[in-house]
Amino acid sequence: MFTGLIREIATVKSFAGSTLSINSKYRAKIGDSIAINGACLTVIKVSDAGFSVELSPESQKHLAIENYKNEVHIEPAMMMGDRFEGHVVQGHVDAIGEIKEIKNNGNSFDVFIKIEKKFIPYIVPKGSITIDGVSLTVNDVFEDSFRLTIIPHTMRETLFKNYKKGSRVNIETDMFARYVAHIISHKKNHLSWDEVESITARY
Repeated sequence: MFTGLIREIATVKSFAGSTLSINSKYRAKIGDSIAINGACLTVIKVSDAGFSVELSPESQKHLAIENYKNEVHIEPAMMMGDRFEGHVVQGHVDAIGEIKEIKNNGNSFDVFIKIEKKFIPYIVPKGSITIDGVSLTVNDVFEDSFRLTIIPHTMRETLFKNYKKGSRVNIETDMFARYVAHIISHKKNHLSWDEVESITARY
């Protein structure tokens, strides 16, 4: 489990076959779960300079794999007792989005991201979303895209500073929206408000 708060921008040492090697200040241990650009991966090797993880062919197929070079976002999995910030993130990438536009508003940036229409029901206005591992708030949702507003600090301190029109990014939609949508889709009859409240209360 993660929070979507980037702990470090690490450097990619190499990416050969299924092994991604990272130079990082973070001292990982073999078996650790670490989100790299939002994807939960397992540490298989450690060194004085960092660590290595393995990306299966299935993982590589569902990630914006071209971004696993130069610099990457990393976030170690939460530990029991950690302060909870951001939002609940699983490190399970749902889709790859494409940046349509970045508008500089002076004191903020509007970022418009296109995504397959089938994922739109899981993106909620004023709800949470994870972009390349960064926890952000959705401002507007459209037919096949959504808008985020990013403050200058986040733009400077994350890889958003490198993104441009056409850049692809890993997206994890809101976990609770996915769960509720799944339950509803497998319910033969419409849910009552009491049942909806009961579902949300569980989380």
